[in-house]
Amino acid sequence: MQKTNYKTILTSLKDAFGKKFHERAKFTPDAKTVIALFTELKDYLFQYPPTVRRFASATRLEWCAKKLEKQIVNAVCFQCDGNGTCTLCKAQAKTITRRFMQQLPDIQRLLIADVQAAFEGDPAAMDEIEPLLCYPGVLAVAYYRMAHVLQEQGVRFIPRIITEYAHSLTGIDIHPGAKIGPGFFIDHGTGVVIGETCVIGSHVKLYQGVTLGAKSFPLDEHGNPVKGIKRHPNIEDDVIIYAETTVLGNVTIGKGAVLGANKWITKDVPPGAKI
Repeated sequence: MQKTNYKTILTSLKDAFGKKFHERAKFTPDAKTVIALFTELKDYLFQYPPTVRRFASATRLEWCAKKLEKQIVNAVCFQCDGNGTCTLCKAQAKTITRRFMQQLPDIQRLLIADVQAAFEGDPAAMDEIEPLLCYPGVLAVAYYRMAHVLQEQGVRFIPRIITEYAHSLTGIDIHPGAKIGPGFFIDHGTGVVIGETCVIGSHVKLYQGVTLGAKSFPLDEHGNPVKGIKRHPNIEDDVIIYAETTVLGNVTIGKGAVLGANKWITKDVPPGAKI
């Protein structure tokens, strides 16, 4: 019986992506570290579990910032692709980290508005604590709001790691590039998809299975999807979208509109309309 050559298998696995991949990949953030950090930061925002209130300290928060800065250095180094210097990358990462940590109180204020919207929008919720601790929509939006702050500062990988982790926990897929106003509530949540260039106003409510996606992908002369264009919906203030409804393309759903369940929307909807 022929003996398995594990060294050959290992060499094949290492060489499959090529030298350039491995040279660049060493600068990517570590997903496990990022997830652990943002899980802890989420607990700071929620002020739960009770150990956060008892044992949290400025020293511990500073420790989180230093750990995060190391991961951001990797993300920034990957983006410069060797065209910058380590000194510049480290300085940029330090600035980004400081700005992010300083925005945590602002993120928490948005989260409080989201929790209040969940409490007011769901008669099953007995008090504000219930959505905070139990609702997947609140959890997914909390991770999204942290990820969005980093996305806005041009950081790659880390925002996607955060939101895809939240996706795995909740079944809710929110791209960190989407812009979402305060008082946002996703009821039930499973199967919700919100695309990168979505713009969502304040006090918007979605139910399970809602997709805010792209209608099509324009291709360049080489047949590749064109990047960086507006391709997802605009949802104005006070809109409600019921279960399993799909809204595609750069269309606008006007203020106060209500979209019923199982609809397919590819055109603008005027303010106050009921579809």
